[in-house]
Amino acid sequence: MTVEVNQLQVHYPGRKVPAVEGVSLRLAAGEMGVLIGPSGCGKSTLLRAIAGLEPVSAGTVRIKQELVSSAQVQVAPELRRVGMVFQDYALFPHMDVATNVGFGLHGWPQHRRQSRIDEILALVGLSAVARNMPHQLSGGQQQRVALARALAPQPQLLLLDEPFSNLDVDLRERLAHEVRAILKQTQTTALFVTHDQMEAFALGDVIGVMSEGRLHQWEDAYNLYHRPATRFVAEFIGHGVFTQASLRQEGGQVLVQTPLGELTDRTMLPLAPALANGECEVLLRADDIVHDDDAPVKAEIMRKTFRGSEFLYTLRLHTGETVLAHVPSHHDHRVGEWIGIRAEVDHVVIFNRARQASGRGVCQVPSTPEVVQSVKPLSQPQEQIP
Repeated sequence: MTVEVNQLQVHYPGRKVPAVEGVSLRLAAGEMGVLIGPSGCGKSTLLRAIAGLEPVSAGTVRIKQELVSSAQVQVAPELRRVGMVFQDYALFPHMDVATNVGFGLHGWPQHRRQSRIDEILALVGLSAVARNMPHQLSGGQQQRVALARALAPQPQLLLLDEPFSNLDVDLRERLAHEVRAILKQTQTTALFVTHDQMEAFALGDVIGVMSEGRLHQWEDAYNLYHRPATRFVAEFIGHGVFTQASLRQEGGQVLVQTPLGELTDRTMLPLAPALANGECEVLLRADDIVHDDDAPVKAEIMRKTFRGSEFLYTLRLHTGETVLAHVPSHHDHRVGEWIGIRAEVDHVVIFNRARQASGRGVCQVPSTPEVVQSVKPLSQPQEQIP
């Protein structure tokens, strides 16, 4: 079962700007997608529009190639065969687990209904607590009941809005992997909303990053991290900073000169000579910076955060630029100490720089998603930076 959203817009009365604007995405049958972004970016509104709980002002939603939402068409939520799991579980406190799970099966014959309840409880590992009341369950068990109830009617699509946000960190991670396994076993197409990057990476075959109602990128986690389509995605996903750099072509390759030296790539992609006169900004991830006492470039430790197996160092170069570095935790240096660092960048990602009247170089951040050029060749060509 496929889900296709094309140029979707949701505009609430009284608001100057749309809550969702120009969003297009596609989920293949059995695929799991995740929407991630800051609070208020429109991800839950988009989910509700797909469910039929919010009318759309432009664009279309198709489920299994059937038009279910447009400015002229609004198929009722109950006719879309869409299951939903909410942040607060929404279990009926006066019903036991089995009755909660079977709530959406009222039209089924009794024998088939009971068989389906037993089947789905076994799938989520709750057969032993079928007669327990919701208040007798842990948070993780309650979330499994909510999932089982949504899966019981065999929906075409499952939508989950911040399903693990009420759970502690360790349980969230474990349950995310369990839920993914359950949905893959049932070959259920699903779309999650979350604000947690690690949760998104654990769940999603494909992940969408949203900001201010717009979908900036719809890709797998690897490409979001290494080939961000916009500066916002580059800033939002992972730890990284931007530093001024310049490009030059030599022998059919593009070389990127940074305060940490010249960056090279295993397979360089030639860029047009007119790219902002060679001026750009380069994305440097924390894992691109290696602590090396013998390196010629030195940096002062401004801040450090202990993370068990590693520190996250915030470093300042002699030139004033700031970079981040993941350093093994047995390299325990003091704040204020100078250490040697070098760059090891496999995927060089550059952003064009605009010129203001003052002549000072700044990064261009338009309201619509900008184009970023990765020095790695992509499977599909991207538009060049203007």
